Amino acid sequence: MSERIRFELGESDIPKFWYNINADSNIPPAPVLNPATKEPVTPEFLSVLFPMELIMQEISKERYIQIPEEVMEAYKLYRPTPLLRARRLEKALGTPAHIYYKYEGVSPVGSHKANTAIPQAFYNKVSGTHALTTETGAGQWGSALSMACGFYDLALEVYMVRVSYDQKPYRRFMMETFGAQVFASPTNLTNSGRSILAEHPDSPGSLGIAISEAVEMAVTSGGKKHYSLGSVLHHVLLHQSVIGEESLKQMDMAGEYPDVVIGCVGGGSNFAGIAMPFLRENLKNGQRTRLLAVEPTATPSLTRGIYAFDYGDTAKMAPIVKMHTLGHDFIPAAIHAGGLRYHGMAPTLCSLYDAGLIEATAVGQVEVFDAAQLFARSEGILPAPESSHAIRAAIDEALKAKETGEKKVILFNLSGHGHFDLFSYNRYTSGQLENYDYPEEAIATIRERLPVVNF
Repeated sequence: MSERIRFELGESDIPKFWYNINADSNIPPAPVLNPATKEPVTPEFLSVLFPMELIMQEISKERYIQIPEEVMEAYKLYRPTPLLRARRLEKALGTPAHIYYKYEGVSPVGSHKANTAIPQAFYNKVSGTHALTTETGAGQWGSALSMACGFYDLALEVYMVRVSYDQKPYRRFMMETFGAQVFASPTNLTNSGRSILAEHPDSPGSLGIAISEAVEMAVTSGGKKHYSLGSVLHHVLLHQSVIGEESLKQMDMAGEYPDVVIGCVGGGSNFAGIAMPFLRENLKNGQRTRLLAVEPTATPSLTRGIYAFDYGDTAKMAPIVKMHTLGHDFIPAAIHAGGLRYHGMAPTLCSLYDAGLIEATAVGQVEVFDAAQLFARSEGILPAPESSHAIRAAIDEALKAKETGEKKVILFNLSGHGHFDLFSYNRYTSGQLENYDYPEEAIATIRERLPVVNF
C-alpha cells in the first residue's frame, strides 16, 4: 500500500455521468403525492416548481445520466476534489484503523452543495427560467446556488432559517455578494411566514418553514420563478454521486477499499453522494462495505422518526413523500449544525434504510465539536459542524478498531469547511454548548400529526 497522504485525480477523471441507485436497488419507489388532493403528482404539477429535465431525472430508472458539457466545464473549477489519509488523526487516536476523507470543502463555496447547484441552475436557464427561490439552513446551499445563479444570469431569493441568519451573517454576506436576495425566515413576505409569526413572533424558523416560503413564492409567481432544493429530492442525490465515483478511483490509488463509508445527514445529499456508488458495488459486485449515515440527536429522523407519508414543508405546500419524519410541524432546537435541522430525510435514503442496506446513528452536539476540534488540531482543517458529525462517527469507528486490534479502513465525506462557523466554535470553546436529545413525548405524537393517505 502507498504511504502517500493525498490522492489526486486529473480533470480527465471527473465523472462524465451521474449514477442513479434506483437502477440497482430494486426497491419500488413510493408515490409522491399532491399535497391538496393526496393523489400521485403528475409531471405537469411538478413543472410549476422545476424544469422538465430535473423532473425526468427525479423519476428516472436509467443507471447513468450524462453530465452536460456546460456543467462539466463549471465542475472543473474545483473537481476532482482530493481524497486524503488522516495519518495525524490516526496517530492522535492510537488506532490501527486507516482513516480517509474526501474533502468537498475545496469548492468555491466551501462545500459539496455546488455539485447540484450548478446543474440545477443550468437546467433552469436552458428551460427559460429567469429567477429561482430556495431555502437554506446553515447557508452552504444558499451560497452554492447563489454562485451558480451568477454563472447563468438567474435572479435568486433565499429564505434563510432565522437562527442561522443570526448565527452566520458571513454566509448571508457571501450570498449577497454573488447577487442573491436573502431573507430571515419566517418573513412577512409570504402567507406561510405571516401565519407562523402571528402564532410565534420570536420563531427561530426551521427548514420546513423556509421551504414553505420559497415554494409559495415560486407557485404564486405566475410562472416567473422556479423553486430549487439543495437536498432530499432524488435528482439532488443523483448529482452528488460524483463524490463517490471519484472516491472509488482514489481508494484504488491508495490500494485499499473501505470497510465503512460515513457521511452526515440532514436531508441526505452528501451521504448519498459518497455512499451510493459504494452501495452499487455492494449490490452488483459482492462488496460488503457498511454505509453509515450520521445525524444529530436533536433531529433524529432516521434513528427515531416515523417512516410514513408526510408533507415536505410546514405549510403543507410541498409534495407529500414517504420518509422517516419527525413531523412537518417540527421546530428544531437551535443547535449549531443548521444544515441538519430538517424534519425528514430523502425518500430514496429512507427506503434503503428501511430495507437494511444502509445504517444510521445519532450523535450529540458537544461530542461532535470535540471531534471537530481534534480533527482541526490533527489535520489542520476547520470542519463545518454538519461535516463534523461524520468525523465523530469515523473517530468512534477508529476507537472500536483500537479496542479490537482490527485494521479497519474508514472513509468519510468531509462535506464542507467551517470558516463561517466561528461563532459556533467560540460557543464550544467557551463551554456554552449543550447536548439536546429530542424528547420522547414529542416522538410519541408524531403519527397523530401526519396526513392521512391511502397508499
